[in-house]
Amino acid sequence: MIQDYIVLTGINVLLAWSVYVVLLSGSLSFANAGFMAIGAYLSSVLTVRFGFPLIAAACTAGLVAFAFGVTVAFPALRTRGLYLILVTVGIAASVKVVIESIPYVGGIQGFSGMSGTTPWHVGVLVLVVGAGLWLLSRSSLQLVLDAVREDELVAGSLGVNVMHVKLVCFGAGAFLAAVAGSFYAHHMLFIRPEDFGIVASVFIVLYVVLGGVNNLWGPLTGAVIMTLAPEAIRGLAQWRPTVFGLLIIVLLLVRPDGLLAFRVPTAAARGSRAAKS
Repeated sequence: MIQDYIVLTGINVLLAWSVYVVLLSGSLSFANAGFMAIGAYLSSVLTVRFGFPLIAAACTAGLVAFAFGVTVAFPALRTRGLYLILVTVGIAASVKVVIESIPYVGGIQGFSGMSGTTPWHVGVLVLVVGAGLWLLSRSSLQLVLDAVREDELVAGSLGVNVMHVKLVCFGAGAFLAAVAGSFYAHHMLFIRPEDFGIVASVFIVLYVVLGGVNNLWGPLTGAVIMTLAPEAIRGLAQWRPTVFGLLIIVLLLVRPDGLLAFRVPTAAARGSRAAKS
């Protein structure tokens, strides 16, 4: 039971970071449940039908999701605000519908036969991804991402290829979501298209909003709270969904910028401050 909580919490942290990576460039994606589905189903087919090792299958699924994410992002990122949200919702819904229509992966009946996810798999991946994001947050590359997020015109005038930055971030988010989906499928042992609907996308975004979008610790905190809180109030029986929903509302009202809203200073910013002092 404890191992289940560790695995699911780690997977949700990776999913939260998959949205956070996209937000670094100023875009918001509700498509990550779709990329999660691609990773879950493709890696499952590779391990069950073709005998791939789990790690190789997860990486392959992640690369396919990256390529697909960049492809769909190129037209999608030409929209802004609510229109971008609607487009990404459409991407996730389309992936779900396509999977439902493929008998080879079970269609609406689902797919089974997977196994192999361990707390070590998820734990090591969380540490690697977390370390990478931490190093990114303290590098000068973070300044480029900040410029793109805050003002695309100014970033473009400074020689930054804004579209390339956004595409890479969107693709990286798709990669992380697909790898998380791979480990999810091989932990749950059975998956259905319904597991990757719009509700899943909303929850993934909510992890980030609840924890905070300004640093990598916010999404991690939000994912941990939203994964473990329902279990902490399991004794409330039929009142559990209501109490959980009220808890989320209260937290968002008390901390509208997220529980952890601080920014990690980049290396360039720290150097500038040191020079001034």
